[in-house]
Amino acid sequence: MRAALFRQHGGPEVMEVAELPDPVPGPGQVLVRVRAAALNHLDIWVRRGIPALKVAFPHILGGDACGVVAGLGPGATGVKEGDRVVINPGITCGRCARCLSGQDNLCPQFKMVGEHTWGAEAELVAVPAVNVALAPAGPSDAELASLPIATMTAWQMLLEKARMQRHETVLVMAAGSGVGVAAIQIAKLHGAHVIAASSSDDKLARARELGADEVVRYGEGVDLAAELKKMTGKRGVDVIIESLGGPLFPALIRSLAQGGRLVTCGNTAGHEANIDLRYVFWRQLSILGSTMAPKSALLAILRLVGEGRLKAIVDRVVPLDQVVEAHRALEGRAVFGKLVLSI
Repeated sequence: MRAALFRQHGGPEVMEVAELPDPVPGPGQVLVRVRAAALNHLDIWVRRGIPALKVAFPHILGGDACGVVAGLGPGATGVKEGDRVVINPGITCGRCARCLSGQDNLCPQFKMVGEHTWGAEAELVAVPAVNVALAPAGPSDAELASLPIATMTAWQMLLEKARMQRHETVLVMAAGSGVGVAAIQIAKLHGAHVIAASSSDDKLARARELGADEVVRYGEGVDLAAELKKMTGKRGVDVIIESLGGPLFPALIRSLAQGGRLVTCGNTAGHEANIDLRYVFWRQLSILGSTMAPKSALLAILRLVGEGRLKAIVDRVVPLDQVVEAHRALEGRAVFGKLVLSI
């Protein structure tokens, strides 16, 4: 099979397209012939090298994909050859208390397709049968491939972690990111008032088109906390969805209303953040971490996408051979929504 891979850690230039042996589905696994695979910031981190993660070279990235079942391993059930499916990238044991209680993304053995295993940026990928969901008929392969990681993450952040309520004010940071475009839609779908934030005026305009009620710019020379207090009549926002971390974190803490909740899922602007604890205890704030969502979330998301109530936002689709350029575009934040590889 042809696959996008890297043989050493480094910049986008280490990515290449090469031939590798076809994977063989093991017990309980299915073989998926991939039609489209979406990039995530996780791909960048794994490609650069994560200190606690040791990958065997060559390594294939990619946790998000849509394709067709091409084979079944021994004991695999639930799908048949020819079914169009969406890959759910979170691999779990299926037996522990977390898995059996529906909190499988808290499984002690939690792994990600494309991070801990060979991923889906290839013509073929083998995954557990429980990690594929039947695709709704309407959306394209690229649209479906764009959904799992970002949309499942936004879903848990808003509905499970923040427990967002109707008519609350939600600030979505990095509004043009995959998590951002999903969070705007999910928050609106559940009755929230949404403020979208970005450092790009173009992305803010597109966030309005997506349903954001208000927008705010952050960056050099902008006092984000002051702007948000002005927009909310000094009250602050109820929920913040953020994936940046780094230097903006103190301003976000100051921007929360009494009893506000900040949910973070990443650190694309830096993994260290200063927190003034006086704001936290006096305003009774909650700072919550979030990674992915239980497998069941993808089923709800695919239903909403199939009904047209939730949109998959694809910035562009590029061929597998342009994987280096795709990595450069994502790393340079020159993307609104998701960047997808056609396989």
